Amino acid sequence: MLPKDRVLSKLDSLLRGNDYAGAKRLLEYWLAESEYTRDGHGILLMQNELMGLTRKLGEKENAIGYAEKALSQVESMGIAENVGAATTYLNSATVFKAFGDPERSIGLFGKAREIYERDLPENDERLGGLYNNMGLTLVDLGRFKEAEELYMKAVSVMETVEGKEPEEAVTYLNMASAAEAETGLEGAKEKIAALLSKAAERMDIGKDRTDGNYAFVCEKCATVFGYYGNEAYARELNERCRRIYEGN
Repeated sequence: MLPKDRVLSKLDSLLRGNDYAGAKRLLEYWLAESEYTRDGHGILLMQNELMGLTRKLGEKENAIGYAEKALSQVESMGIAENVGAATTYLNSATVFKAFGDPERSIGLFGKAREIYERDLPENDERLGGLYNNMGLTLVDLGRFKEAEELYMKAVSVMETVEGKEPEEAVTYLNMASAAEAETGLEGAKEKIAALLSKAAERMDIGKDRTDGNYAFVCEKCATVFGYYGNEAYARELNERCRRIYEGN
């Protein structure tokens, strides 16, 4: 059976060190082991992790391939209506959104939402992640009001979960991008400024963190702050990212 905790701990260590190649080798190795031992849950976990990693690396063919296999794995295991399946729907939806297929993405998000809202507590962080990512796809589809409603639901959830300030920041930045997409940069100028301020406030709460997720979010947010002209804060976020990756 897949030693889940050990593998995920090693994965976090590799990501914290910015060793994406090593992380990919680790996941591929344990996917092969899980397939050899016919460990269905291990296969599904590694497929989910690999679709996320290859998406971040921009490997379209690999990411979509892992998403398709994970969806098939859910069906073959007969777990299509449980929370584990919903997580696979969410992760796969994020892949399809990232690579230009919002219509397929929104359908999978809808399936995940139905299960999560039925089976999870209202303050479960997984709901926050779902609402945030589903909002991105709704923006791509021009459904701005629905997207903003989901973004606010995401913030409401993450506010109740300790240590999720970076995820709140990402949602505020997503709201800024949605405002620009809806009314244009000039028309949304004041709203964008307010949202950037909220995002910075949430990021600064964790400025001394050393985990790989915070580094990843710093790098992601830095790009957005730079795009909107706050280059000084973008440099600060990139410096936090560098300190984590280099262990300083």
